Parts: sequence; structure tokens; C-alpha cells
Amino acid sequence: MHRTSQWILLPVFIVAAALLVEAQHPKPPGITTGDTLANVPLERPTENRTKAFDVAAVKQEAEELRKLANALPDQIQQVSNNQLPKDLSDNLKRIEKLAKHLRSELTP
Repeated sequence: MHRTSQWILLPVFIVAAALLVEAQHPKPPGITTGDTLANVPLERPTENRTKAFDVAAVKQEAEELRKLANALPDQIQQVSNNQLPKDLSDNLKRIEKLAKHLRSELTP
């Protein structure tokens, strides 16, 4: 009788020990962070505001950008012939500035 009770209680002790060991393991950092962020309220969506811009000024800047861009192949050809045009750097900076300004004006 004593032996059978040992064999019956052995699986119970094994299961209890496994549950204790499992309860002592910490949660991985990602799961803990995810649990805390799950109940954070969402931000309100940003409002799409259409910016009013000066159409004439944008057209003028686009035209200047086109002229500067059209002049680039000739200047690059000079560079390939070991001649550096003195205004190449200024033109490239102006192209970059115009492109950034036009992008900021036209995209929301």
C-alpha cells in the first residue's frame, strides 16, 4: 500500500515542481513592454490641412529649377574635359534649395 501511494503522489509532485519553476521565470522584456503599452490611448490623427501657396511664385521657382537643370549636362561635360565651371557648385546648391522649397510648398 505504501508503494502505490508513492507512485500516485510522484506525478503530483513533479507537476507541482514544474509549475513552481515556470512561475519563477521572468517575462521577456518585449512582452512586458507590450503589456504596458497595450492599454495606452492612441494619439488623435493629425488633421490634413491644405496650405495655401502662391501659384505664381511656385511657377517661377519651377521655371528657374528647369533652367538650372537643363544647364547641368553642359557643365558636367566640361567637368569630364577637366574644366570646372566656376558656377557649378552654386548652381547645384540653388537646385537643391529650390527643390526643397518646392517640396515643402506642394506636399502636405
